[in-house]
Formats: sequence, structure tokens, C-alpha cells
Amino acid sequence: MLRGAEMIPYVGTIPEQLEPGTLIVIRGHVPCDVDRFQVDLQCGSSVKPRADVAFHFNPRFKRTSCIVCNTLMNEKWGWEEITYDMPFNREKSFEIVIMVLKEKFQVAVNGKHILLYAHRISLEKIDTLGIYGKVNIHSIGFSFSSVQKSGTPQFSLPFVARLNSSMGPGRTVVIKGEVNTGAKGFNVDLIAGKSKDIALHLNPRLNLKAFVRNSFLQESWGEEERNITCFPFSPGMYFEMIIYCDVREFKVAINGVHSLEYKHRFKELSSIDTLEIDGDIHLLEVRSW
Repeated sequence: MLRGAEMIPYVGTIPEQLEPGTLIVIRGHVPCDVDRFQVDLQCGSSVKPRADVAFHFNPRFKRTSCIVCNTLMNEKWGWEEITYDMPFNREKSFEIVIMVLKEKFQVAVNGKHILLYAHRISLEKIDTLGIYGKVNIHSIGFSFSSVQKSGTPQFSLPFVARLNSSMGPGRTVVIKGEVNTGAKGFNVDLIAGKSKDIALHLNPRLNLKAFVRNSFLQESWGEEERNITCFPFSPGMYFEMIIYCDVREFKVAINGVHSLEYKHRFKELSSIDTLEIDGDIHLLEVRSW
């Protein structure tokens, strides 16, 4: 972790090889007179000829605010991928998290998923981080834990499994997966095996941007809960869902950001012993403790 205000332009060597699971975390502040800045994952630091840029992440604030992403190879830019969902604001702080995945980069800003960018240059060639333009950088950090190894076995769906131990306060379920590109939705259910009651039904619906929660008790569905500040899923994105059981409620976080609470309607927590997952995702890992 590099701390303290970094001078711009900042050009620094990435301390280890990027691989699926690496996180790059950049915290900073947008000045009032900003027109643009950029974060570049580079293949070296040569200026003449200019080093290849595997991932060019370029927020622009003139006229229509947008983020332009691109790749520079042999001093020629490729095709621009433009995102108009602009998470940066003048005179406001930000946290950029770039997650490295096997086939793409995934970027979140201030905890909100922003974009995906498919690799055009192989990860092994990237060794330098460059930050340029009108921006104040407070810290730069790297986390090199492997999240998604290549050749990770996928679980077939529908997935049904007994929890390692029955549910109760302090218990946690972690689900890692990738949303299909054409996904409509998927569901994660915590079930009391004997009665077949669904204590917690989590049903993100991507076509409606609704995160539906409910319970199926005594053979009937209850009232849906849908309120949410920010719908956390997007087609093609990698996610880690954490379901934490508290005394009064379940708490759900997506990619480290708290998303919702769900008050217990099914009170016999120790009867909840089964996890069921189905829908438009690649399921990569399931753990409970």
C-alpha cells in the first residue's frame, strides 16, 4: 500500500504479477477544475516509443461526462468503449477498485459496479501503473489474493447442498459466481430441509433491476421486499455474495458492499440447513461456516 498524496503524473511498478483475483485500489479526490484524468495499466514505462497500455481508464468531464476505455498497441489506439454512467463528481472523493479477472477487468467506483473491459493484451505483459491528468491521489494499494483461478470448476445448476452446519446467529454463507451476459435473473434460497420452507429467497432480476426478497412458509409466498439504494448486479460481472445471519435478520453484502437486511420471518433458524442456487449465473464457489 502506498500512502500519502502521490505526485501526478504518477508512474510506478506494480509489485507483483497481475493475475485473476488481483485488486487495485486507488483513492483520491477530483479537483474543481478537472477536465479529464486517466488510470493506465501499462506494459513498461517507456515514453518514446510510448509503452503499450493494456487498460486505459479515462474519465472525461467536458460537455457530456463519460468514461472512455481503450488499449494502446504499437502507439495506436484501438476502438473506444464509452460508459456514460459517470460516478465521479468535481470536488468529491472517490475510491476506484479494479478487479482483475481471467478474461476482463471489472471496475467499481465508491462501491458501485461501473464497467467491464475485456483483455486485449495478456496480463503477463502488464507491469506498470500510470495516473495522469487533473486528479489528487491519496493512496494506491494492491491485493494479490487469487479469487478466480483459471480452470475453476463450475458447479452445475440447480445447485443444492447441505450447509456445513445449520443456520444460527454468526453463521455465514459465501457464494462466488459470474452473472451470464444475457442474464434475466437468478435465485439463492436458504431452506429448512424437513418442512421445505424457504426462510430466505434472494432473487436479483437483472431485466428489472430489482433485488427481490421473500419467504415461502407453510406452502405460500409472503410479501416481497424490493427496496434497495443501488442494484448491485450487472451482466457479465463477477460477484461475491456474503449472507450473514444475525439474531434478528440476515445481512447481505455484494463485493464487500452492504446491500440489504432481511428480518427473520422463519424463526427456527437451526432448522435452516440447505442452500439452493439456480438461474443465469456461472457458480464458481460456495462456502459456509
